Amino acid sequence: MKFPIDISAVAFDLDGTLADTLPDLYASANLTMRDLGLEPVDRETVRNYIGQGIDRLVQRLLAGAPDGTPDPDDLATAGSIMRGHYRRLLTNESELFPGTEATLRELKARRLKLACVTNKTEAFTHPLLDKLGVLALFDAVICGDSLERKKPDPLPLTYCAGQFGIEPVTLLMVGDSQTDTLCARAAGCPVVCVPHGYRSGMELHELDCDAIVPTVSDLIELIRTSS
Repeated sequence: MKFPIDISAVAFDLDGTLADTLPDLYASANLTMRDLGLEPVDRETVRNYIGQGIDRLVQRLLAGAPDGTPDPDDLATAGSIMRGHYRRLLTNESELFPGTEATLRELKARRLKLACVTNKTEAFTHPLLDKLGVLALFDAVICGDSLERKKPDPLPLTYCAGQFGIEPVTLLMVGDSQTDTLCARAAGCPVVCVPHGYRSGMELHELDCDAIVPTVSDLIELIRTSS
């Protein structure tokens, strides 16, 4: 894809793209493991398990692997414990990556529609964005439990494009993982990745994206406002 491209809206992933949420997820995960009488996990393990919501994170923690299948009753108990800890620690150490708020404001000044499209549930997404001071900048917030299906299914992005009254090809997805790139490709959206996120153990060069930018701030150079 040749940049800059004409777009009408930008959809951002949350965890690992807009904000570094690993510290609070890591702390919550190990408190959960403690409460279950299990051994703690290291920070990189939690980083590699982030990306498809709390339930998937807990499933991976219990299984000790990305694709394990723990007992359903154990999963339900652990999920409840994890949500309790994360609800309390949600905004303890999480913070926007440098330059993110300024970039969002610049995009708004260019009259672009902005969306946050995340697999995080609404109960955690809205309080987190609010605490980070950017909730009001988004024209749409689509969470992991907003629709029947979540990323990597294309529905969140096709729904977002529909809400904005635009074609998916003019909706730019900005993410950090294969969950984001698969969603964008299936929806017909261009996709740009940032290198500082949570890729479930994948290498950056393995992501099927149209470009990699060092920071969210570098998006400005890649886009034109679609007429």
